Amino acid sequence: MNKIVVVFIFSTFLLVSCNNTNNKVDSNNEVSLEDINSLEAELFNANMTTPNLEKAKQLADMYVAYADQNPNDSIAPDFLFKGADINMNISSPQTTIALFDNIISLYPGYKNIPTIMFLKGFVYEDQLNDYENARKCYEEFLEKYPDSDFADDALVSLNNLGKSPEELIKEFEKQNNENK
Repeated sequence: MNKIVVVFIFSTFLLVSCNNTNNKVDSNNEVSLEDINSLEAELFNANMTTPNLEKAKQLADMYVAYADQNPNDSIAPDFLFKGADINMNISSPQTTIALFDNIISLYPGYKNIPTIMFLKGFVYEDQLNDYENARKCYEEFLEKYPDSDFADDALVSLNNLGKSPEELIKEFEKQNNENK
Protein backbone atom coordinates (compact mmCIF):
# COMPACT_ATOMS: atom_id res chain seq x y z
CA MET A 1 0.00 0.00 0.00
CA ASN A 2 1.33 3.46 -0.73
CA LYS A 3 0.54 6.90 0.62
CA ILE A 4 -1.92 7.61 -2.17
CA VAL A 5 -4.03 4.62 -1.18
CA VAL A 6 -3.96 5.70 2.47
CA VAL A 7 -5.08 9.21 1.59
CA PHE A 8 -7.74 7.82 -0.77
CA ILE A 9 -9.17 5.53 1.92
CA PHE A 10 -9.39 8.30 4.48
CA SER A 11 -10.63 10.80 1.90
CA THR A 12 -13.59 8.62 1.00
CA PHE A 13 -14.81 9.35 4.50
CA LEU A 14 -15.70 12.85 3.28
CA LEU A 15 -17.02 12.20 -0.21
CA VAL A 16 -20.67 12.75 0.61
CA SER A 17 -22.61 15.62 2.10
CA CYS A 18 -25.41 18.10 1.48
CA ASN A 19 -26.39 21.72 2.19
CA ASN A 20 -23.93 24.32 3.46
CA THR A 21 -24.27 25.57 7.04
CA ASN A 22 -22.44 27.86 9.38
CA ASN A 23 -23.34 26.00 12.57
CA LYS A 24 -20.50 25.82 15.06
CA VAL A 25 -20.18 23.47 17.98
CA ASP A 26 -19.87 25.23 21.29
CA SER A 27 -17.73 22.99 23.48
CA ASN A 28 -19.68 24.23 26.52
CA ASN A 29 -22.93 22.81 25.11
CA GLU A 30 -23.59 19.13 25.62
CA VAL A 31 -23.22 17.15 22.40
CA SER A 32 -25.49 14.13 22.17
CA LEU A 33 -25.05 10.91 20.24
CA GLU A 34 -28.34 11.71 18.52
CA ASP A 35 -26.89 15.00 17.22
CA ILE A 36 -23.82 13.19 15.95
CA ASN A 37 -25.83 10.38 14.36
CA SER A 38 -28.12 12.89 12.67
CA LEU A 39 -25.23 14.86 11.14
CA GLU A 40 -23.45 11.64 10.12
CA ALA A 41 -26.60 10.48 8.32
CA GLU A 42 -26.84 13.81 6.57
CA LEU A 43 -23.17 13.87 5.56
CA PHE A 44 -22.92 10.25 4.50
CA ASN A 45 -26.17 10.11 2.56
CA ALA A 46 -25.47 7.86 -0.44
CA ASN A 47 -27.33 10.26 -2.74
CA MET A 48 -24.90 13.11 -2.09
CA THR A 49 -21.84 13.46 -4.30
CA THR A 50 -20.18 16.71 -3.22
CA PRO A 51 -18.47 17.01 0.14
CA ASN A 52 -19.73 19.74 2.41
CA LEU A 53 -16.59 20.88 4.19
CA GLU A 54 -18.41 23.12 6.66
CA LYS A 55 -20.60 20.27 7.87
CA ALA A 56 -17.62 17.93 7.92
CA LYS A 57 -15.79 20.37 10.18
CA GLN A 58 -18.90 20.67 12.35
CA LEU A 59 -19.05 16.89 12.68
CA ALA A 60 -15.34 16.75 13.59
CA ASP A 61 -15.94 19.37 16.26
CA MET A 62 -18.91 17.39 17.58
CA TYR A 63 -16.81 14.22 17.82
CA VAL A 64 -14.14 16.06 19.79
CA ALA A 65 -16.66 17.82 22.03
CA TYR A 66 -18.39 14.53 22.81
CA ALA A 67 -15.07 12.85 23.64
CA ASP A 68 -14.05 15.81 25.82
CA GLN A 69 -17.38 15.70 27.66
CA ASN A 70 -17.31 11.90 28.02
CA PRO A 71 -13.65 10.85 28.27
CA ASN A 72 -14.48 7.53 29.94
CA ASP A 73 -17.00 6.50 27.29
CA SER A 74 -15.65 3.57 25.26
CA ILE A 75 -16.35 5.47 22.03
CA ALA A 76 -14.36 8.56 23.07
CA PRO A 77 -11.11 7.46 21.38
CA ASP A 78 -13.04 6.42 18.26
CA PHE A 79 -14.65 9.85 18.10
CA LEU A 80 -11.29 11.60 18.55
CA PHE A 81 -9.89 9.42 15.76
CA LYS A 82 -12.83 10.29 13.51
CA GLY A 83 -12.36 13.97 14.33
CA ALA A 84 -8.66 13.72 13.47
CA ASP A 85 -9.47 11.88 10.25
CA ILE A 86 -11.85 14.61 9.10
CA ASN A 87 -9.37 17.34 10.03
CA MET A 88 -6.63 15.52 8.13
CA ASN A 89 -8.83 15.38 5.05
CA ILE A 90 -9.90 19.04 5.20
CA SER A 91 -6.27 20.12 5.53
CA SER A 92 -6.18 21.11 9.18
CA PRO A 93 -2.85 19.46 9.97
CA GLN A 94 -2.16 21.20 13.28
CA THR A 95 -5.53 20.15 14.65
CA THR A 96 -4.98 16.64 13.32
CA ILE A 97 -1.60 16.32 15.05
CA ALA A 98 -3.05 17.68 18.31
CA LEU A 99 -5.88 15.15 18.20
CA PHE A 100 -3.48 12.30 17.41
CA ASP A 101 -1.29 13.34 20.36
CA ASN A 102 -4.38 13.51 22.56
CA ILE A 103 -5.41 9.97 21.66
CA ILE A 104 -1.88 8.63 22.18
CA SER A 105 -1.58 10.21 25.62
CA LEU A 106 -5.14 9.62 26.89
CA TYR A 107 -5.80 6.20 25.36
CA PRO A 108 -2.42 4.40 25.01
CA GLY A 109 -4.13 1.01 24.68
CA TYR A 110 -6.43 2.14 21.87
CA LYS A 111 -6.57 -0.37 19.01
CA ASN A 112 -5.70 2.22 16.34
CA ILE A 113 -2.54 3.62 17.96
CA PRO A 114 -0.26 2.06 15.28
CA THR A 115 -2.33 3.64 12.52
CA ILE A 116 -2.39 6.95 14.37
CA MET A 117 1.37 6.94 14.80
CA PHE A 118 1.88 6.25 11.10
CA LEU A 119 -0.64 8.90 10.05
CA LYS A 120 0.98 11.44 12.35
CA GLY A 121 4.22 10.99 10.39
CA PHE A 122 2.26 11.21 7.16
CA VAL A 123 0.64 14.51 8.18
CA TYR A 124 4.01 15.97 9.16
CA GLU A 125 5.45 14.86 5.84
CA ASP A 126 2.65 15.47 3.40
CA GLN A 127 0.73 18.43 4.81
CA LEU A 128 3.30 20.30 6.88
CA ASN A 129 6.49 19.42 4.96
CA ASP A 130 8.09 18.98 8.39
CA TYR A 131 10.50 16.21 7.47
CA GLU A 132 12.34 16.18 10.79
CA ASN A 133 9.18 15.43 12.77
CA ALA A 134 7.96 13.06 10.07
CA ARG A 135 11.23 11.13 10.38
CA LYS A 136 10.87 10.94 14.16
CA CYS A 137 7.31 9.68 13.86
CA TYR A 138 8.12 7.07 11.24
CA GLU A 139 11.14 5.83 13.19
CA GLU A 140 9.17 5.58 16.43
CA PHE A 141 6.37 3.83 14.57
CA LEU A 142 8.79 1.28 13.07
CA GLU A 143 10.45 0.71 16.43
CA LYS A 144 7.13 0.02 18.17
CA TYR A 145 5.21 -1.65 15.32
CA PRO A 146 7.66 -3.30 12.89
CA ASP A 147 5.06 -5.87 11.83
CA SER A 148 2.30 -3.36 11.10
CA ASP A 149 0.62 -3.25 7.71
CA PHE A 150 2.05 0.26 7.38
CA ALA A 151 5.68 -0.71 8.14
CA ASP A 152 6.63 -0.93 4.45
CA ASP A 153 4.99 2.43 3.80
CA ALA A 154 6.91 3.99 6.67
CA LEU A 155 10.19 2.64 5.29
CA VAL A 156 9.44 3.98 1.82
CA SER A 157 8.47 7.32 3.31
CA LEU A 158 11.68 7.48 5.35
CA ASN A 159 13.75 6.73 2.26
CA ASN A 160 12.00 9.42 0.25
CA LEU A 161 11.46 12.22 2.77
CA GLY A 162 11.76 15.64 1.18
CA LYS A 163 12.31 14.38 -2.35
CA SER A 164 10.48 16.10 -5.15
CA PRO A 165 8.39 14.08 -7.62
CA GLU A 166 11.10 14.72 -10.22
CA GLU A 167 13.77 13.26 -7.93
CA LEU A 168 11.63 10.22 -7.28
CA ILE A 169 11.05 9.68 -11.00
CA LYS A 170 14.78 9.94 -11.73
CA GLU A 171 15.58 7.44 -8.97
CA PHE A 172 12.92 5.07 -10.25
CA GLU A 173 14.21 5.33 -13.82
CA LYS A 174 17.79 4.80 -12.66
CA GLN A 175 16.80 1.75 -10.62
CA ASN A 176 14.74 0.44 -13.51
CA ASN A 177 17.68 0.81 -15.92
CA GLU A 178 20.04 -0.94 -13.49
CA ASN A 179 17.67 -3.90 -13.21
CA LYS A 180 17.61 -4.48 -16.99
